[in-house]
Amino acid sequence: MPTPTINPGASPSDVAIGDRQFRKLCDLVYAHCGINLHDGKQELVRARIARLLRARDFRSANDYLDSVIADPTGEEFAALIDALSTNLTSFFRESTHFTFLADKLLPRILDRRRKQRDTRIRGWSAACSTGEEPYTLGITLLEALRDAGPSWDVKILATDISRNVLKTAVVGRYDATRLAAVAPELRAKYFVPPGASRAARAAGGAGGAGGTYQVAPAVRNLVTFNYLNLMDAWPFTGPFDFIFCRNVMIYFDKQTQQRLVNRFWECLDPGGVLFTGHSESLTGISHKFQYVQPTIYMK
Repeated sequence: MPTPTINPGASPSDVAIGDRQFRKLCDLVYAHCGINLHDGKQELVRARIARLLRARDFRSANDYLDSVIADPTGEEFAALIDALSTNLTSFFRESTHFTFLADKLLPRILDRRRKQRDTRIRGWSAACSTGEEPYTLGITLLEALRDAGPSWDVKILATDISRNVLKTAVVGRYDATRLAAVAPELRAKYFVPPGASRAARAAGGAGGAGGTYQVAPAVRNLVTFNYLNLMDAWPFTGPFDFIFCRNVMIYFDKQTQQRLVNRFWECLDPGGVLFTGHSESLTGISHKFQYVQPTIYMK
C-alpha cells in the first residue's frame, strides 16, 4: 500500500493551494477511495501535486481539481492518487506473517480440505503495490506445500488502486537489490535473470549478484492481478482462506476502517485469517474477528 513520501524535486512554493482548495482535495480523495488527508498533511500534499500541475500546465490547484472531477475516464484521478502516494514494499516484509501462514494456518487449512476432499487454497493481497507481497505469498505456499501430497489448486488474487504499480507487478521483474530479503536458495529456485540459458533456468535461475531478476513462472502462475478500489463494490465474494491488507487502513478514518474490516469478514472462509500491518490495530473498531496475535485476526 502507498506509504507517504514527498516526491523529489517538487517544491511547495510551486503551487498555490489555499485552505478551500485543500479541503476540496481532501473531500474528493475521501469520497473516491476513503483516504483521509487530515490538515497536518497540507504541506505534503502541496509538494506532491506540484509536479502534476507543472506537467499538465495548470496555473492553479483549483483548475486542476476541476479537470480531475470532469474527466469521465478516471485516468486523471488515478494520476492524482499515484502522485499523492509512493508505494513502499519489499519481499518478505513483516516476515512473521509468512511464518504464521506456513507453520500455523496452512496446516489447519490442509487438514480441513482433505476431510472435505477439496484441493482449493485461495488468498487475497488487497493492496499488492508492485507485486512483492503476492509473489512472496506464492513462494511461501509453494515451499509449504512441497510435501503436502497431491497437487493443490492454489490461487492468489492481488489488487491495488494504482494502475501504475500493477503494471510493474504483472511484469514481475525486479532489480537484484530488491531481493535482499529473499534467502539465496529461494532466489535460485524462484527467480530467473533475463537472458539466462536454458541450463541456468533448469537449475533455478542462478546468475550473477547484479542485474534484474524475473519471478519464475511457477510463482507468477499462482497470482492474478486486478485493479480494485476497496471503497467500490467488489466483483467477487470469496471465500478466501486468508487476506493480507497491510499498511492500508492507516490512511482511513475509523468509520471507513470498520466498514472495510467487516467486508473482509464476509469474504473469509470460517477459520480464515486477516493480516494487517504492524502499524495498524482493530482497537476501537466493532468486528467479529478473534484476536490471534498482534496484526493477525481469525474468523
